[in-house]
Amino acid sequence: MIFKPFENFEINDFILPLFTIYVAYYYYRYFTRVNPLPGPFPLPLIGTFPYVIWFRLIKKDATMFFKFCYDKYGDIYETNNFVRCIVLCRTEYIEDLSSSKSKLEMRCPDYEGLKELGVVGKGITYNNNFNSWTFNRHFFNQAILSPKFTNEVIDWTNELFNELESYWNRLFLKEEIIKENKNKLDFIQWFSHYKNDMIIKLLTGERSYSMEGYFITLNNKISDHQSTRIKDSAKLFQAIYKFQMSYFIFFVFPSFLRHHVPFFKNIANDILQKLDFINQKLDAIIKRRRQEIEDTPLNESLPHDILTSMIIKNTLRDGNYIETGANRFMSDSEIRVNLLDGIIGGTYKSANMLSFIIYYIAHHPIVKMKMLEEIDNIFQGDTIRPITKDDFYNLKYCEAIVKEVARIFPIMYSNIRYIDEPKEIAGYQWPAGITFLANIKAIHNKDDYWEEPNKFNPDRWMDENFEPKKDSFIMFGTGLRLCPGRKLAMIELVCLMALLFRKYDINLVDMNSPVKTKCDGLLVCCVELLVEIKPRN
Repeated sequence: MIFKPFENFEINDFILPLFTIYVAYYYYRYFTRVNPLPGPFPLPLIGTFPYVIWFRLIKKDATMFFKFCYDKYGDIYETNNFVRCIVLCRTEYIEDLSSSKSKLEMRCPDYEGLKELGVVGKGITYNNNFNSWTFNRHFFNQAILSPKFTNEVIDWTNELFNELESYWNRLFLKEEIIKENKNKLDFIQWFSHYKNDMIIKLLTGERSYSMEGYFITLNNKISDHQSTRIKDSAKLFQAIYKFQMSYFIFFVFPSFLRHHVPFFKNIANDILQKLDFINQKLDAIIKRRRQEIEDTPLNESLPHDILTSMIIKNTLRDGNYIETGANRFMSDSEIRVNLLDGIIGGTYKSANMLSFIIYYIAHHPIVKMKMLEEIDNIFQGDTIRPITKDDFYNLKYCEAIVKEVARIFPIMYSNIRYIDEPKEIAGYQWPAGITFLANIKAIHNKDDYWEEPNKFNPDRWMDENFEPKKDSFIMFGTGLRLCPGRKLAMIELVCLMALLFRKYDINLVDMNSPVKTKCDGLLVCCVELLVEIKPRN
């Protein structure tokens, strides 16, 4: 008789013992962790993720999870959504986190997911290579802060706003349409497309026609431009939007889930397909521009867009070229990642921010009155002339509104950082490999730093002697990774506020409805903002 010890043994007989061992090991590590802090109790495999899902499904706002934890656990606590995160709610703790100026702050380690997305060691946002990050950051600071770029931003703000008005005049602003009460539009949709066309033009020098494509879907009329260009613009817009809203799963979910569990695998594959399409489009734009530069004689000037500047960086075509023997050029893959960083950061953040500004202005009539007084004093009833750089610098109250909306309703609800060496933070000594989150909403609404923190009060920013406590206002981040596009964003937001309100009366369709948002992982996105628009008297 042949001995067959596994003859009646089934695979299920392995699962329960293995899972029991895993659970025991999981909780052994949890209860013996360094510096145990209060926080929601995690579950094996999924951590505290069910809490986030509950707030998203029941409360319709995943960010309320952080408010719940702050109210219950205080200024420092921990969560465990697959990775242990220490959440900081005081400026002093954030200062501890970014105290070393000799070392680049890491948003996160070089996860396998970052490698799959092709961004390791490239661009700015998730680049942990200090030399590469410094090279790219210096370039963007030099380009974006130049007077030429500021003028370009304002010129295209005017031009694309005129284009936007032409669509609105046909769809919403005819007298009979207003009388029939059909002058309602989804603000976030229009300005997501507007900002997409704007940032692509500023970065690449090429026109995008996603705004016109959106107009066509509402109007069902043939465009003046080539239909293929509009279709390509619309397809690129949708790919960028879906990538922006979903790519965070490459940080949140382990590679095992992305590669082997069908639900997560399908999402990951779809994101990678979208990214592959975006990369192909950006590569084609880079290739065309390189050829245009090669075909342009040395004595002729080149465009002032960011793409051209990246291609000619440290070459004889560079106006700041100095021969050092170690000049470094940007590869096409580096340029592509920089362009994608700029497109994502420059489209959805600004469009969402502008939508929240409209929402808060509508709910605060005294603020709206003061804003209109400032705008009318500057433009003196002229609703046609282009806005200028001097106008931007004179729109102080509009800028105060932008800052106050960013304070009371931050679109980035947290700042993420990772330490790769031991460090003392918030009075605790931490080993390498710990992830920290700065709870921006909690800091922006803290009595210790703000007078009447829960009150929407743009006037606080009008006091010449007012200066927020260091790291208590995190509109554009903190430390070395402060957003390089902050000046661009502020110019666009303030100028668009003036262009809109000097000519139009904008009101919410439903004043009782809360703003509709969803969270993509770190960014709070407006998903719908229905407004009624008509010319001002």
